[in-house]
Amino acid sequence: MSRKGPSKTRKITSDTIYHSLTVSKLINYVMKAGQKNVARKQVYQALELLQKTNSKTDVIDLLDQALDNIKPKIEVRPRRIGGAVYQVPAPVRAHRQDSLSIRWLVGSARQRPNKQYHTFAEKLAAELIDALDSQGGAVSKRVGVEKMAEANKAFSHLRW
Repeated sequence: MSRKGPSKTRKITSDTIYHSLTVSKLINYVMKAGQKNVARKQVYQALELLQKTNSKTDVIDLLDQALDNIKPKIEVRPRRIGGAVYQVPAPVRAHRQDSLSIRWLVGSARQRPNKQYHTFAEKLAAELIDALDSQGGAVSKRVGVEKMAEANKAFSHLRW
Protein backbone atom coordinates (compact mmCIF):
# COMPACT_ATOMS: atom_id res chain seq x y z
CA MET A 1 0.00 0.00 0.00
CA SER A 2 1.71 3.17 -1.13
CA ARG A 3 0.85 6.80 -0.57
CA LYS A 4 0.31 9.25 -3.36
CA GLY A 5 2.04 12.30 -1.93
CA PRO A 6 1.02 14.67 0.81
CA SER A 7 -2.66 15.31 1.48
CA LYS A 8 -4.10 18.56 0.18
CA THR A 9 -5.13 21.17 2.73
CA ARG A 10 -8.55 22.67 2.16
CA LYS A 11 -9.00 26.41 1.87
CA ILE A 12 -11.15 27.73 4.70
CA THR A 13 -12.96 31.03 4.31
CA SER A 14 -12.99 33.45 7.22
CA ASP A 15 -16.17 33.85 9.25
CA THR A 16 -18.67 36.62 8.55
CA ILE A 17 -18.59 38.59 11.82
CA TYR A 18 -14.95 38.59 13.00
CA HIS A 19 -13.30 37.87 9.60
CA SER A 20 -10.99 35.38 11.30
CA LEU A 21 -9.80 31.99 10.07
CA THR A 22 -9.37 30.82 13.67
CA VAL A 23 -13.04 31.46 14.47
CA SER A 24 -14.02 29.68 11.25
CA LYS A 25 -11.93 26.63 12.22
CA LEU A 26 -13.46 26.69 15.70
CA ILE A 27 -16.96 26.71 14.19
CA ASN A 28 -16.06 23.72 12.00
CA TYR A 29 -14.75 21.77 15.00
CA VAL A 30 -17.85 22.56 17.08
CA MET A 31 -20.19 21.54 14.25
CA LYS A 32 -21.99 18.21 14.61
CA ALA A 33 -23.92 16.39 11.87
CA GLY A 34 -23.55 19.28 9.40
CA GLN A 35 -25.42 21.75 11.62
CA LYS A 36 -23.19 24.71 10.83
CA ASN A 37 -25.66 27.46 11.76
CA VAL A 38 -26.13 25.92 15.21
CA ALA A 39 -22.36 25.69 15.69
CA ARG A 40 -21.89 29.26 14.45
CA LYS A 41 -24.48 30.57 16.91
CA GLN A 42 -22.86 28.72 19.82
CA VAL A 43 -19.35 29.94 19.02
CA TYR A 44 -20.49 33.54 18.61
CA GLN A 45 -22.36 33.36 21.95
CA ALA A 46 -19.25 31.95 23.61
CA LEU A 47 -17.12 34.75 22.17
CA GLU A 48 -19.64 37.33 23.42
CA LEU A 49 -19.45 35.82 26.91
CA LEU A 50 -15.65 35.91 26.68
CA GLN A 51 -15.81 39.56 25.64
CA LYS A 52 -18.00 40.41 28.68
CA THR A 53 -15.43 38.98 31.08
CA ASN A 54 -12.56 41.02 29.60
CA SER A 55 -13.93 44.02 27.73
CA LYS A 56 -10.59 45.86 27.45
CA THR A 57 -8.99 43.67 24.78
CA ASP A 58 -10.29 42.40 21.44
CA VAL A 59 -12.08 39.04 21.57
CA ILE A 60 -9.97 37.62 18.72
CA ASP A 61 -6.79 38.49 20.64
CA LEU A 62 -8.25 36.73 23.70
CA LEU A 63 -9.09 33.67 21.61
CA ASP A 64 -5.58 33.56 20.10
CA GLN A 65 -4.02 33.98 23.54
CA ALA A 66 -6.15 31.12 24.95
CA LEU A 67 -5.23 28.85 22.02
CA ASP A 68 -1.53 29.72 22.45
CA ASN A 69 -1.77 28.48 26.04
CA ILE A 70 -3.20 25.18 24.75
CA LYS A 71 -0.80 24.56 21.82
CA PRO A 72 1.72 21.77 22.50
CA LYS A 73 5.33 22.47 21.58
CA ILE A 74 6.51 18.85 21.65
CA GLU A 75 4.74 15.49 21.47
CA VAL A 76 5.64 11.80 21.25
CA ARG A 77 5.38 9.85 18.02
CA PRO A 78 5.63 6.07 17.79
CA ARG A 79 8.76 4.78 16.01
CA ARG A 80 9.18 1.10 15.29
CA ILE A 81 12.72 -0.22 15.51
CA GLY A 82 13.21 -3.96 15.29
CA GLY A 83 10.29 -5.49 17.16
CA ALA A 84 9.88 -2.67 19.66
CA VAL A 85 7.85 0.51 19.36
CA TYR A 86 9.45 3.54 21.02
CA GLN A 87 7.68 6.78 21.88
CA VAL A 88 10.04 9.34 20.37
CA PRO A 89 9.63 13.03 21.26
CA ALA A 90 9.23 15.30 18.24
CA PRO A 91 8.41 18.99 17.80
CA VAL A 92 4.87 19.78 16.68
CA ARG A 93 4.39 21.65 13.38
CA ALA A 94 2.39 24.88 13.47
CA HIS A 95 -0.61 23.54 11.52
CA ARG A 96 -0.87 20.53 13.85
CA GLN A 97 -0.51 22.81 16.89
CA ASP A 98 -3.52 24.81 15.70
CA SER A 99 -5.68 21.79 15.03
CA LEU A 100 -4.74 20.05 18.30
CA SER A 101 -5.41 23.16 20.37
CA ILE A 102 -8.87 23.69 18.87
CA ARG A 103 -9.70 19.96 19.12
CA TRP A 104 -8.67 19.82 22.79
CA LEU A 105 -10.56 23.05 23.55
CA VAL A 106 -13.83 21.75 22.07
CA GLY A 107 -13.37 18.30 23.63
CA SER A 108 -12.75 19.75 27.09
CA ALA A 109 -15.75 22.06 26.74
CA ARG A 110 -17.96 19.09 25.80
CA GLN A 111 -16.78 17.14 28.86
CA ARG A 112 -17.79 19.89 31.29
CA PRO A 113 -20.75 18.95 33.53
CA ASN A 114 -24.25 19.95 32.41
CA LYS A 115 -25.38 20.85 35.94
CA GLN A 116 -23.19 23.92 36.12
CA TYR A 117 -23.69 25.24 32.56
CA HIS A 118 -26.92 25.50 30.59
CA THR A 119 -25.62 25.77 27.04
CA PHE A 120 -22.56 24.64 25.10
CA ALA A 121 -21.69 28.31 24.53
CA GLU A 122 -21.30 28.76 28.30
CA LYS A 123 -19.12 25.65 28.50
CA LEU A 124 -16.92 26.86 25.64
CA ALA A 125 -16.61 30.35 27.13
CA ALA A 126 -15.67 28.87 30.53
CA GLU A 127 -13.01 26.67 28.91
CA LEU A 128 -11.62 29.69 27.02
CA ILE A 129 -11.48 31.74 30.23
CA ASP A 130 -9.70 28.86 31.99
CA ALA A 131 -7.27 28.56 29.08
CA LEU A 132 -6.45 32.26 29.39
CA ASP A 133 -5.47 31.56 33.02
CA SER A 134 -3.50 28.43 31.95
CA GLN A 135 -6.03 26.14 33.64
CA GLY A 136 -8.80 23.84 32.46
CA GLY A 137 -9.02 20.51 30.69
CA ALA A 138 -7.39 21.55 27.42
CA VAL A 139 -4.33 23.01 29.14
CA SER A 140 -3.98 19.93 31.34
CA LYS A 141 -4.10 17.81 28.17
CA ARG A 142 -1.20 19.85 26.75
CA VAL A 143 0.74 19.48 30.01
CA GLY A 144 0.20 15.70 29.92
CA VAL A 145 1.44 15.44 26.32
CA GLU A 146 4.54 17.52 27.07
CA LYS A 147 5.26 15.50 30.25
CA MET A 148 5.10 12.30 28.20
CA ALA A 149 7.61 13.80 25.75
CA GLU A 150 9.86 14.86 28.62
CA ALA A 151 9.71 11.37 30.14
CA ASN A 152 10.74 9.80 26.83
CA LYS A 153 13.58 12.22 26.16
CA ALA A 154 15.98 9.27 26.34
CA PHE A 155 14.68 8.10 22.94
CA SER A 156 15.14 11.47 21.23
CA HIS A 157 18.21 10.14 19.37
CA LEU A 158 15.86 7.79 17.45
CA ARG A 159 14.38 10.63 15.37
CA TRP A 160 13.72 10.19 11.68
